Amino acid sequence: MKRAAVVVLVAAIGAALALGGFYAGRTVDGAVRVDDGRPAAASAAGSDRKVLYWHDPMVPGRRFDKPGKSPFMDMQLVPVYADEAADAGVRIGATVQQNLGVRTAAAKMADVSSSFDAVGAVQFDDRLNVAVQTRVAGYVERLLVRAPLSTVRKGQPLATVFAPEWLGPQNEWLALKRAGAAPELIAAARDRLRAMSVPETLIRHSEETGTAQARFTLEAPVGGVVAELGVREGVAVTAGTTLFRIAGLERMWAVVEVPEAQAARLVHGQKVGATLQSDATQAFDGELKEILPQVNADTRTLQARFEVDNRSGKLVPGMLLRLRIAGATASRLVVPAEAVIRTGARAVVIVRQQGGTFEPRDVKLGVDLGNDVEVLDGLRPGEEVVASGQFLIDSEANLKSSLGTMSAAPAVPTASMASMASGPVSTPKSAVAAATYRAEGTIESIDADSITLSHGPVPALKWPGMTMGFSKPDPHAFADVKPGDKVRIEFRQGGPMEWELVSVRRIGGAP
Repeated sequence: MKRAAVVVLVAAIGAALALGGFYAGRTVDGAVRVDDGRPAAASAAGSDRKVLYWHDPMVPGRRFDKPGKSPFMDMQLVPVYADEAADAGVRIGATVQQNLGVRTAAAKMADVSSSFDAVGAVQFDDRLNVAVQTRVAGYVERLLVRAPLSTVRKGQPLATVFAPEWLGPQNEWLALKRAGAAPELIAAARDRLRAMSVPETLIRHSEETGTAQARFTLEAPVGGVVAELGVREGVAVTAGTTLFRIAGLERMWAVVEVPEAQAARLVHGQKVGATLQSDATQAFDGELKEILPQVNADTRTLQARFEVDNRSGKLVPGMLLRLRIAGATASRLVVPAEAVIRTGARAVVIVRQQGGTFEPRDVKLGVDLGNDVEVLDGLRPGEEVVASGQFLIDSEANLKSSLGTMSAAPAVPTASMASMASGPVSTPKSAVAAATYRAEGTIESIDADSITLSHGPVPALKWPGMTMGFSKPDPHAFADVKPGDKVRIEFRQGGPMEWELVSVRRIGGAP
């Protein structure tokens, strides 16, 4: 019997030691934190660490001057030591960093060029276009170039035109010559032919043969491509009719859609190098001629025209050219683009301090350089930033409310894994909402500056039912209520405990 009692006693002692070890030793990153239920001042005395205050990690805005059980959750208050409070960020050891996959990179100065690539479509240079017209009414007897986009050379015959209107003035001029009229009359008749746009070659031919000539051949004034064919064989034409439009091929336009942010880097006369999108071995030289003064409202881009040398004749309209637009090179402070957390209105990086802690820091960004991004303000060369795992560090830091200001969204309490509701997470003052919310519940306790209630769900905030503390607007507010009262409350975000009561009314009682 005694032996059985001894066995039971030993088992009870072992269970007590195990349970005490569970609560007394809590490992965080390989370091054991003492939390054995004794006053933290006594625990700290053994390690010469000074306790500043106690708090609930889930409600970091509330401080207590002595240890005990949290009024918000079923857990003991946690001491905050002087050496911990001196840290500007969250401390995460090497083991946890490895588990989180934390990787850092140094902010460094780099020679960055403002050059950028753009893709442009090849078009005819309209300044090289030449119109071929007839200056007299007549008929197209024969069409020598019959299809658009045909290549022609300078002086090549294009069409034969019969102009009956030229017969009368030529016969008059020839008659004066045969009659031996005064030179002044003959010269005046010849000038009349020139005024009617009779070609000089046709006048000489009429003089040599003694017969008026009404058929003439239109020739290409320049070499290029027939971009427009305006007639067909046998049709009648009037004076001023455009029969052909020839586009020159010596130079082409590359029209580029340039984003507004990059348009400021363009300078009139800027030299560029261009290659075919389909064949990078084909290179061309170009120059910026003009930026069209119009922004595309859909794409927020401007059109820029680059003049590209095409004496080789390899460029045709519709081809795509990749242009390398050169810019000045400058030394800039850069960090990996993946290290920046963009919240919309802010840009934040997680900086690693010399003591091994991490802290958030607002930065001002400059030019996006692809894998890197320029930092204009907020960092110094050599400082290490977290390039991967920064969101996990933020989650780890929220346990001690070190990085609570990183998110501008209002904090919403969530239920714990043990179905216990936590208090609200720290929210920056700038995010305090003006809206008020309502709930019904029971008062658990009343302090000088707060009231703890067990309230039901708050659909507007997507809160479940929970027990949490609310700040009082002043110590004398709501003096007519007491613990155990069922009340209807109205509250808003603000106050030392993040949520502040606006009104408290007993249900079924006088307001």
